[in-house]
Amino acid sequence: MTTAKDIIETMCSMENEEQRQILQRFFKTGKGQYGEGDRFLGLKVPQTRMVVKEARLQVPLGEIEALLYSEWHEVRLCGFLLLVEEMKAALPKHKGIGQPDRRKEIADFYLLHARQANNWDLVDLSCSYILGTFLLHPLPDGSMPDRNILDTMASSRNLWEQRISIVSTAALIKERQYSDTLRIARKLLHHPHDLIHKAVGWMLREVGKKDIEVLRHFLSAHHKTMPRTTLRYAIEKMEPEERKQWMG
Repeated sequence: MTTAKDIIETMCSMENEEQRQILQRFFKTGKGQYGEGDRFLGLKVPQTRMVVKEARLQVPLGEIEALLYSEWHEVRLCGFLLLVEEMKAALPKHKGIGQPDRRKEIADFYLLHARQANNWDLVDLSCSYILGTFLLHPLPDGSMPDRNILDTMASSRNLWEQRISIVSTAALIKERQYSDTLRIARKLLHHPHDLIHKAVGWMLREVGKKDIEVLRHFLSAHHKTMPRTTLRYAIEKMEPEERKQWMG
């Protein structure tokens, strides 16, 4: 499977009507909901990953682009997961530098088509492994990527780009780099949409799992005014008594 046509035909052959109905409800595809109009084949994520495993590192970016613009949700996911595999292949091995030109090409491609990640699963399964990982490694000239791209996306009017801006920092948190997460969290803290409240709280929780004092310091400044959903997500791993104190 090296072309978009091959991949789409394979995925369509696994179509499941019962699962389609479940997914369309779960991902809020009804009128006025955040996933309005999205269409599903009815594939579970492991099925999509099976296709990715067969096709990884064989599909040109032009063909991946065709997948990203498919009408089918699972096909778009397949395209993004293929990009994740491309980024993994371009990372340094042992003490080498990997393929910095390729990493930049993949990250630029992802940013160009980021709005095709138009539901939370498409964002969450791709952005930290592509954009977040890209930000951790040197560019072809040896300099580090400009992390202001996260601020640019946080300031977007597009919900999914905004979610990408905060969830991408999961890769940075794993390396104990918290400042970008906290900065973007502050930018998005009073966002009107519940999907952003959850994403910000999730990333704050991840910070707390690495360094609880960093999370406590952030909460001390913001817990009284932040959305309750964000706060609940952020303190989820704390002891019950401390959670009660923050919620109070």
